[in-house]
This record gives sequence, structure tokens and C-alpha cells, in this order.
Amino acid sequence: MATTTSSSSSGREFELEKEIKRQEVSLDELSSLSSSRSVYQKNGNLFFLTSTEKAKTSAQKQLDYAKSEINKIRSQT
Repeated sequence: MATTTSSSSSGREFELEKEIKRQEVSLDELSSLSSSRSVYQKNGNLFFLTSTEKAKTSAQKQLDYAKSEINKIRSQT
């Protein structure tokens, strides 16, 4: 039973690592755009027009959350 928990947490860790990479790329891409430009941000299954600043803030929050989750997993092992 311990191996099941170990493999599921390593799978979760892998998914979080992918999410962290995605958010880092998103932040880099958004940083390269002018602040006056509007961008589409995915929220659920829909896309909404927003400012680059709001999109960067959202991406940073998602990045911080993923990093905190991966740190929790790593501290348990």
C-alpha cells in the first residue's frame, strides 16, 4: 500500500513540475508583451479578454500554488 501512495505522489509531483514549467513560460511570454496589449486568458473552458498585467498576476499565483504543492509533497517523502 505504501508503494501506491509513493507512485501516486510521484505522479502528482511530475504533473506539478509540468505545471510549473507551463506557468514559467506563460510569465515569460506575457512579460515580452507591451502592458497596453490585451490578451486572452483561459478560465475553465472559456477564454476572456484581459490585460497583460492581470494575466501575469494570475499566472504568478498559479505558479506559486504549484510550487507550494510540490514542496509539500517533497517534504513528506
